[in-house]
Amino acid sequence: MQTPVGGGADRDRTVGREWPAIVPIPAAGVHERHVETTQRRGVGSTSVSELRTVLLATDADWVADEVDAALGDDDLEIVRLRRGADVVDTVDEIAPDLVILDLQIGNMGGMAACMELRLEEGAGRLEPATVLMLLDRPHDVFLAKRSLADGWITKPLDPFRLRRAATALFAGQEWHDGEVDPALDAAAP
Repeated sequence: MQTPVGGGADRDRTVGREWPAIVPIPAAGVHERHVETTQRRGVGSTSVSELRTVLLATDADWVADEVDAALGDDDLEIVRLRRGADVVDTVDEIAPDLVILDLQIGNMGGMAACMELRLEEGAGRLEPATVLMLLDRPHDVFLAKRSLADGWITKPLDPFRLRRAATALFAGQEWHDGEVDPALDAAAP
């Protein structure tokens, strides 16, 4: 475990990487970002270069618990945000391997956060980020496509689907779950 050095954000001595201001949530392995608090999670035997980072933006504790149960392991760090408005700044700070956005976030939903990411990327102010959107219903696929998400899953979340989606997105592929065929939907009684 590396010893944090410096003021403000912690800095790892071996790689010189800035770490965001995060604090662990006691009940789970998910971390929640707070502006006023700075703490670096110990990575145990996993080296920093092998550690993957997932940024999870949701204000629903059950969603955070489901994502942590499906993806949490020694090679993956989950950083949680409760505000969609903080997504762009946090992506710029930590450069996560995957951004998971809940469609329903209190102040700025997943669609708006994803669109803001894509606008910042298009303007050259942000490196491209891989986005997985958590949809509420199959008809929300339109919103995921419109916001240019790389993948989506329709709730309820299933640990196996979530793990497969993350694996595909880590590999640079897309993941589309819960597609609706409008022709079949229109023909339903």
